[in-house]
Amino acid sequence: MKFIKPLSAFMVLGAVFFLGMRMGTSPIPSSNETSLQNVKSEVIWTCVMHLHIERNEAGLCPVCNMELVPRDDSMNSPGDSDRQIRMTAHDKKLAAIATQVVERRFVEMPVLMVGKLAYDETQIKTISSWVDGRVDRLYVDYTGIQVKAGDHLVELYSPDLLTGQKELIEAKRRVDAIGQGKSEFLRNSDLRALDNAREKLRLWGLSEGQVRAIEKNKKASDRILINSPQSGIVIHKALSEGDYVQTGTHIYTVANLEKLWVKLDAYESDLQWLHYGQSVELETEVYSGETFNGVISFIDPVVDDVTRTVKVRVNVDNSQLRLKPGMFVRATVHSQLAQGGKVMDPKLAGKWIGPMHPEIIRDEAGICPKCKMDLVKAESLGYVSADGQSEAPLVVPSTAVLRTGRRAVVYLEVEDSLYEGREVVLGPRAGDYYLVREGLNEGDVVVTNGNFNIDSALQIKAKPSMMSMTETVTHQVDSKYTAMRVALEPVYTTYFSIQEALAADDLGLAKEKVVHLLSFLEKVKIEQADSIRAAFESLSASEGIDDARIAFGKASKEMLALEKKYGHKGKSPYFEAYCPMAFDNEGASWLQSSQTISNPYFGSSMLNCGSIENTFQGDKG
Repeated sequence: MKFIKPLSAFMVLGAVFFLGMRMGTSPIPSSNETSLQNVKSEVIWTCVMHLHIERNEAGLCPVCNMELVPRDDSMNSPGDSDRQIRMTAHDKKLAAIATQVVERRFVEMPVLMVGKLAYDETQIKTISSWVDGRVDRLYVDYTGIQVKAGDHLVELYSPDLLTGQKELIEAKRRVDAIGQGKSEFLRNSDLRALDNAREKLRLWGLSEGQVRAIEKNKKASDRILINSPQSGIVIHKALSEGDYVQTGTHIYTVANLEKLWVKLDAYESDLQWLHYGQSVELETEVYSGETFNGVISFIDPVVDDVTRTVKVRVNVDNSQLRLKPGMFVRATVHSQLAQGGKVMDPKLAGKWIGPMHPEIIRDEAGICPKCKMDLVKAESLGYVSADGQSEAPLVVPSTAVLRTGRRAVVYLEVEDSLYEGREVVLGPRAGDYYLVREGLNEGDVVVTNGNFNIDSALQIKAKPSMMSMTETVTHQVDSKYTAMRVALEPVYTTYFSIQEALAADDLGLAKEKVVHLLSFLEKVKIEQADSIRAAFESLSASEGIDDARIAFGKASKEMLALEKKYGHKGKSPYFEAYCPMAFDNEGASWLQSSQTISNPYFGSSMLNCGSIENTFQGDKG
């Protein structure tokens, strides 16, 4: 990932908008002009991207080298607050302002996953020997052959079977010869002997039909046919003809491919949108453009430590045998969100579901016909009903939201041509919308296009930007973290040295300090230690300063998490700084000990680019 140049498209946008607004009111002063008409004699020159830059004369911004412009206070109405700005029709046209009404509606959260088709483990049967013997013939010579239920698979020679059949024939003969002269005790004894002989052969794998045939023909054989218990594909052959077997020896494995599993990987952050029983759309590379349907039947309760994903299992019908185990698939779950971000599924509202078989859905309580377990209510699996109790959530278009660090800002059209910035608390993002938790009401009109231009214009008119407001965070002093704060002190100090080294474009010094930080980190027992160590080791191994800055960005996320959880020791505050232009305008934060911006992501090229987002007070105890 490369860093953008100082004159980025992001900066040009702000400059173009400003110039456009000025063209609609008064001429733009050149750098050599000393006065303006119809403005105050005291002109303050500032940068459209860095409002903290203030000069008494025209020139270039020392941060981004853009031309300074005069700060404009002309359109500030007496009744307007610092968060409001009025715009003329011409300004609105230049800024391409578009608005939309905030409303309540059910929105979809598409969850994308990838995975592979696999055998349905409940549809796999093992064919094994139920008696000692020798394999005389294998009717299936290789794997992949399709068989039907009842097809011959193995001819087994077994002396034990011969003995058992003779016992059955003899027991049958005695029962048939029972006369009036025998006592009731002897008759019952013969009947019990016949039943025992039949049961022994059944336990050795003979079917009812085979047992009856032996009784009828009165012929014993030292060989027995083992038949397939189900239709399917032979996926494993363990023996060859002539091999000797014991009771339980594995011979074949047969899998029914009419029902398959799809094993998917779901990101940890998507788990809240996935529930047992949800419908899943599946696509394969083979049948491009064709969609198959499945149902979530299991969500692994454990997150993989390495990939940070969770296995999700989907049942899919394959009665036409077009899908093959091992195929790669792409899956989509369309989670419909209700109020509070909960999942709603109209087809499951008020229904009862099989706890192990999600395809079993009933209108009333009862027993699952497959596993004989009690059906469970859909609501107990995390769903909400589609009735009046699950009101549609309040949503705002994603394009209306300006995000900066932890904060989210929208601009409202409070009246015609009057716009007001407002901080909002958002829920999860669902497609093109955010769920709103606090800050907006149904019927509010928000700006969906041109909101960044409004924020830039607000700053040019000497009003505070909604995107650069800071917040002081004071940690509650917890006695159990006192020792941790002391142990972390050298880690923080060395981190700040690395930050300053990168800000000074000194990669060698940064790598040198990493060695010290890793040694201090070994003495601290925290759950983030492995991820912090990995990031700084990557920085140490980087060949160029750009790669080192990327690694530092990853480490900074973890260091900020440490500060927010444990705090720090000392009277001096720490500061969370944020640069919206870092990493190709993705933006990135870092922690620093000074309130003066010292940007480690750009160094000397844009040393002071950024703003303080949060202030963390130390533990003075």
